[in-house]
Amino acid sequence: MAYCKSIDVFSWIQNLPPISEWKTSSISLSLCSLTNSSQPSLNLTISKNHQSQTLSFAIVADFNIPIFLWTSRPFKPSTKIAHEETISSLLMNFIQDTLHYGSKNKNYSTSLFIKFPKLETISNFGDIFNLAFLTLFFLVCIYEAPSDLRYGCLNTLKEQLSSCGSRKSSKMLMKLLGSNLEEKWMRSINLAITNWIVELQDIATTNHRMLRTPCPLFSYAFSAFGLWKVQLYCPLITMDVVSANNHAADERLQFSLKYQQLEGVLQFNHKVFVKEKWVEIMVNIDNIRCDVFKLVDDNLMRERGAGASEKHFPSRISLQVTPTLQHQVLSVSVGKSSENPRMEIGIEKSLEASFQPTNPYIGLNVSAGESTTMSLKPWKFEESVYGYSANLNWFLHDSMDGKEVFSSKPSKFDMINPKSWFRDRYSSAYRPFTREGGVIFAGDEYGESVCWKVDKNARGKIMEWEIRGWIWVTYLPNKYRTFYHETRRLEFREIVHLNIP
Repeated sequence: MAYCKSIDVFSWIQNLPPISEWKTSSISLSLCSLTNSSQPSLNLTISKNHQSQTLSFAIVADFNIPIFLWTSRPFKPSTKIAHEETISSLLMNFIQDTLHYGSKNKNYSTSLFIKFPKLETISNFGDIFNLAFLTLFFLVCIYEAPSDLRYGCLNTLKEQLSSCGSRKSSKMLMKLLGSNLEEKWMRSINLAITNWIVELQDIATTNHRMLRTPCPLFSYAFSAFGLWKVQLYCPLITMDVVSANNHAADERLQFSLKYQQLEGVLQFNHKVFVKEKWVEIMVNIDNIRCDVFKLVDDNLMRERGAGASEKHFPSRISLQVTPTLQHQVLSVSVGKSSENPRMEIGIEKSLEASFQPTNPYIGLNVSAGESTTMSLKPWKFEESVYGYSANLNWFLHDSMDGKEVFSSKPSKFDMINPKSWFRDRYSSAYRPFTREGGVIFAGDEYGESVCWKVDKNARGKIMEWEIRGWIWVTYLPNKYRTFYHETRRLEFREIVHLNIP
């Protein structure tokens, strides 16, 4: 069993003595150690180089001959080690090295440009600093630590990273990074998590054990300027399998399906209308975006996988918006669902009669022809109410027979038929996705407003709302020849707030 106390690197650096008072050339902080074991611990060490007159930090496995797992860039010491410039440089070092563990692609710059405001203007900076280091330490353990140390430390680090305090710090760090770096940050982390789980699955298979993978979903929400926004990321390998056929995916296909990440953005606009005797709260769908992105580059997908285009796609999205305190809620009203498909049926009949001299009977040939045309949107939107909860559902339908994709099971003929709707689905002009395989629902086309009437005594208060959701993603073969198909599901829950003037 590993012991990792709550890591507060920021305070440790703040309390380091001046270099002139050091009795040795280095000072260490224990990060993780195995209890009841002769195994060494993992330490964070700051060392001074007498030749270059610089300092550097390192994560070290404390064997008889120390193994350096990670080393920071050297920096010139000042009178105080915890100088703002040093701390800022260290934070950037943590972030850049975390990002460098991610997949490199043609759009990836090795020299990432990161710029922060002055540290004194950043609230809870110490928590952000510790979270950035803890994340880097987590990735270093996955990729660099000896196996005897790795498993115990990772399980403990996982609990620290999923704690309430770390989640709050992660939200602040994401805001500091900005959306572009946030996506790279999460892909780097989830690539490491995927590699870790693949290793655990291989061990479980060798030992003939079942492995239940935890879902390292990362999501956060904020409320500002009439907007509710929920952002979420989850590696596909950890999502629950809700349906799959009996045909196993081969090794190349498994690789392509495992190294993917689900990314989602949910945005709602809200307005408050004060009436004479009540208050109306109007919530509109602004944007619902859901994408599946690869965690490794195209070259690796071709070499070890079945190609980057063999991946899951969103097949159903279900959201539930609920006021958590309902004693002042009077009613809820939803808009209409999307219309049923329009169907036109035409029937043609003809009657033919002929007289044959050799046959005393008249031969009658009757033929009836029937043609059917259907106008069907690939995505159907439905709204419903449960108590004071508004339920919003988007279903993807098969464009050939109109069946729901997430719950249907295609036949073997459909799986190999080149004219099936899901074949070459990302290049077809009639595709129900973006070219990258994601979906975007805007309020002007899919989804209308939901209105809650609230007692006027709610004025001047802050109402808490729960946004709960489920996302289904389905795999059907795109270009690869296989009979395998599956559907996975993710569940999330976030809290947002609304101020009633």
